[in-house]
Amino acid sequence: MENKEPSQRKIKELIKNILGEVPLTAELYWLVRSRGKGFHSRFSLENLDKNIPTITEYLKEHPVENPEKKKILVFATLHFWISHASLISSALAALGHEVYLGYLPYHDWRISMNRFDLRRQNLYAQNILKKLNPYVKAFSFLNVYAGYKMLPPELMQRIEQISRFDTMYTLQVEDVDTDESIYKIRMERNSSTARSALAWMTSNKPDVVVVPNGTIQEFAVVYEVARFLNIPVVSYEFGDQRQRAWIAQNAKVMNQDTTALWEAYREKPLDRGELRKIQELFESRRKASIWKNFSRLWQRAPAKGVAQARKELGLDDSRPVVLLATNVLGDSLTLGREVFSHTMEEWIVRTLQYFVGKPNAQLVIRVHPGEMLTHGQSMVDVIEHVLPDLPEHIHLIKPEDPTNTYDLIAAADLGLVYTTTVGMEMAMSGVPVIVVGNTHYKEKGFTKDPQSWVKYYKLIGSILQDPSGYRLSDEEIELAWAYAYRFFFDFPRPIPWHLVSMWEDYEQNPLSRVFSDEGRREFEMTFRYLAGEPLDWCAIRDGKEK
Repeated sequence: MENKEPSQRKIKELIKNILGEVPLTAELYWLVRSRGKGFHSRFSLENLDKNIPTITEYLKEHPVENPEKKKILVFATLHFWISHASLISSALAALGHEVYLGYLPYHDWRISMNRFDLRRQNLYAQNILKKLNPYVKAFSFLNVYAGYKMLPPELMQRIEQISRFDTMYTLQVEDVDTDESIYKIRMERNSSTARSALAWMTSNKPDVVVVPNGTIQEFAVVYEVARFLNIPVVSYEFGDQRQRAWIAQNAKVMNQDTTALWEAYREKPLDRGELRKIQELFESRRKASIWKNFSRLWQRAPAKGVAQARKELGLDDSRPVVLLATNVLGDSLTLGREVFSHTMEEWIVRTLQYFVGKPNAQLVIRVHPGEMLTHGQSMVDVIEHVLPDLPEHIHLIKPEDPTNTYDLIAAADLGLVYTTTVGMEMAMSGVPVIVVGNTHYKEKGFTKDPQSWVKYYKLIGSILQDPSGYRLSDEEIELAWAYAYRFFFDFPRPIPWHLVSMWEDYEQNPLSRVFSDEGRREFEMTFRYLAGEPLDWCAIRDGKEK
C-alpha cells in the first residue's frame, strides 16, 4: 500500500506557508490553541521561563544607579543561545546598564521554516521574554521593519562570506557550491538578519553589541553589522571548561587571538604551582582521562608507550618520523585560517604527494578522532582518493583507531599541523612543529611558520636532513609549556554559566550568588569586559583588575 504520509506532510507544509502570509493567522492560532498551554517544539525556553521570576525578583530588589551605564544590545538565535543570552543580559542589567535583548526564534540554522510556524515560535518567545521587562528589553528581529533598501556592497560581501562559512560548517566541506540549498537558506536568512540589524542599530545606536561566536550564522551577521557601523562589539564563546569563556573585543572570538595575552605574560615564567597544574592536565590527556572542570575526553585509549606504538605501526629507528595531525573539516576553528594553502585539504594532498617521493622518511597521518562525531567528508577519503594503496613508509591512523596521539608525539621527529592543538603539544615535547594554518599558538616563539609553499617544502627538507639539530631548545620547550598554561588557564575568563550546563550552573550561581561579595570578586570583571570595558591583560597578570 502506498505511503501517504510524505504527501500529507507536503500538503500540511503548503497550508502553513499560505497561512503564514495571511496577517494575524498565527496570532489567532496562538491565542486560541497555544497561549498558556506551553509550546510543543524543539524551540523551547521552558527552563528560562521557570527561572525568570527569581531573576526579575533579584533585579527588582537590587536596583543599581550606574553613572557610566551603557546602552547594550545582546543578540542571540537558537533557543539555547537565547536562554544563555537572557542570563548574560540580566547580569549586565544588574550592573546598571540599559540592556536590549535582540533575538531570532529559530531552532535550527540548517533548514528553512514556514512563516506560520516561525510566527508561532516568535509569539512563544515574546510571551516568555517580555517577563524580563523592564530590566531587559527583549525584542524580536522579525518585528524590526527594515524597509526594502539594498544592503551596502561592502556589507553584502561580508554576508556572502558568512554564508560560505555556514555552508562549510554545516556540510563539513571546504569548497562551497553556491547552488547548494544550504547556501541559499543561509544567504536568505543572513541577508534578512543584516537588514534588521542595520535598521535597529542605526535607529537605536547602542554603545556596545554583545554576540556569541561572531564567525558563523546570524551571530556573525550581527557582529559584522556592528563593525560596519563602527559600534564596539564583544564576542564570546565556550570551550570545554566549566565556568570559563573566551572573550574578544572588536574581534571574532573564534580566531582566539592571544597576541595581547602573550605580550603581557611571555616574560613571566610559570611558578611551581602553575607548572604542576599544566603537567597534570596534559598527563590526563595522555592517559585518556577527564581532568577537573574539563569536560572533553581527548583520547579513546590511554598511552601504551612509544615502543609499543612503533611496533604496532611498523616504524623503524633508521628513518625520521613525521607526524601530520589533521583538523575536522568545517570546524569553526579552521574557517578562514588559510596562510598559503587554498584549503586544509589542499595542504594534506600536496604534503602527501611530497612524501610519496621521500621513502627516507616515515609519514604518520593522524586523522582527528573528532571525525567520529561528524557526518561530513573525512580526511581518510581524501587520502585514499589520492593514494588508494599507501607505500610502506606512509601510515594512516583513522579516527576510530585506538592509537594514542601522545605515543605518536613521543615517536615523532617533526610535526606538521594546520590549527590543531596537537602542534602545541608536540612543541611541549621538544618536537619541531611546522604550522601552516593561522592558529593561536603560531609565531609565539616555539613553532616554524612558513609563509609560502616554497618555504614549507624547504623547511621540511632541512629538518629531515638533521632532525636532532632542529629539536627545540630547553628555552623553547619552557616557552611552549608557559604558553599552554596561559592559553588554557588565563585566556578563558571566569563566567558563572556555561552554555552546555547553564541551568545546572544557574542553580549553583543564581544572580544573588553572582553579585554577592564573593561572586563579584570571581565574575564581575567578566561582565564588565562583556560590557566593553577594555580587557587589560597586564592588570590581570598583576592582580590589579579594578
